[in-house]
Amino acid sequence: MNNFPWLTLIVVFPISAGSLILFLPHRGNKVIRWYTLFICITELLITTYAFSYHFQLDDPLMQLTENYNWIHFFYFYWRLGIDGISIGPVLLTGFITTLATLAAWPVTRDSRLLHFLMLAMYSGQIGPFSSQDLLLFFIMWELELIPVYLLLSMWGGRKRLYSATKFILYTAGGSVFLLIGVLGIGLYGSNEPTLNFETSANQSYPVALEIIFYIGFLIAFAVKSPIIPLHTWLPDTHGEAHYSTCMLLAGILLKMGAYGLVRINMELLPHAHSIVSPWLMIIGTIQIIYAASTSLGQRNLKKRIAYSSVSHMGFIIIGIGSLSDTGLNGSILQIISHGFIGAALFFLAGTSYDRIRLVYLDEMGGMAIAIPKIFTTFSIFSMASLALPGMSGFVAELIVFFGILTSQKYLLMTKIFITFIMAIGMILTPIYSLSMLRQMFYGYKLFNNAPNSFFFDSGPRELFVSTSILLPVIGIGIYPDFVFALSVDKVEAILSNFFLDMFSQ
Repeated sequence: MNNFPWLTLIVVFPISAGSLILFLPHRGNKVIRWYTLFICITELLITTYAFSYHFQLDDPLMQLTENYNWIHFFYFYWRLGIDGISIGPVLLTGFITTLATLAAWPVTRDSRLLHFLMLAMYSGQIGPFSSQDLLLFFIMWELELIPVYLLLSMWGGRKRLYSATKFILYTAGGSVFLLIGVLGIGLYGSNEPTLNFETSANQSYPVALEIIFYIGFLIAFAVKSPIIPLHTWLPDTHGEAHYSTCMLLAGILLKMGAYGLVRINMELLPHAHSIVSPWLMIIGTIQIIYAASTSLGQRNLKKRIAYSSVSHMGFIIIGIGSLSDTGLNGSILQIISHGFIGAALFFLAGTSYDRIRLVYLDEMGGMAIAIPKIFTTFSIFSMASLALPGMSGFVAELIVFFGILTSQKYLLMTKIFITFIMAIGMILTPIYSLSMLRQMFYGYKLFNNAPNSFFFDSGPRELFVSTSILLPVIGIGIYPDFVFALSVDKVEAILSNFFLDMFSQ
């Protein structure tokens, strides 16, 4: 047993070290940038060290657990722990946040506040993935809102206040349902609040009550994931946010909703999940088709990528609803894979905008000749997004397909029908990805409009960010056991409980 509070250090370090930014000398932004990058890299190294030396891969139980009585009067504990499902998202958070701080280097206005908010988000995003207490999970979930709101409303585009307000209304509205669910589970059937995940996982509820709890949590996570019809804040937010913020939103924030569905809805409320899972499959299938079709009609480049994110999240929902080992492993792989690919696409969309100052696809064209490095990396990540074999997206989506086909819960005709609809969604993905590349990079439009213009191609910093994301995308695509080695035992444990519970009823 390791007694050092590794997880507390990992959660608290970014925001506490970030608060020292306010005392740094303001001689240009160089000191602040390097200091923030140093904190991010140090945090990533601490996390990697703690997980490498103190985490056993073959143990499905919670590890590195900590349990401190925080507010005695309120039965509120600081409970942290990680297992095979949360370790991947925590490492993804560290990786994407470090690259997002690099992506934010061109921002010069109020850079102290910008970098502090990014570090506050770092803590706020690792918090929910490592919380083992329902109320702590809720507090960490809420900690995210203020930094995102400020990053949107201060460094966004022309409609930034509209999109920031929409973001806060949707997510705070969803959080009300989360709080009600947390208090309902905590106060049910006992005089003292029981907010511990493990205790709650062994608790049984009347089926009707469990379904009510489940729907409350589902609404909260559906806003964050986002699941249709609660997704409309996402394209507006992405359309206006600075691309470093978009990287954090697409790479990590969306994954918190999917993680909540597995951690709370599946683990704590298995009977309700078994009843609702067919509906999740239907919603996920509709979402893949609807978002892919809508993406095709978007003129705004970032909104097109945002709708593609919504479409790819549909695979995660279907994997969670499939109630099979393979499907749930596929979902967890898609969470990691889309975290990389989504962040990379928004980063490249932002770097293109820095060059040409155009947002709408029908105004672009012919950029491949002017900026060949950005063209190459953009093409590679578009291929990764449309699930090209050898890339992580292909493996994740293929395994979700297998998950449906091997599921014991559904009839053969249902499985064939859902697979067929998903396949149509996978055909629509290349259409919007390739038409986006065609409109941006091919043709001569840009040169006819501005014949004497000269653009700088990707610099070393931008190439470093793109390459850093490309390596894990190809690595996972060729050898997905990087991720499965973490999650496979825990997934088996969750689903074995599931089927034992189902058959004992």
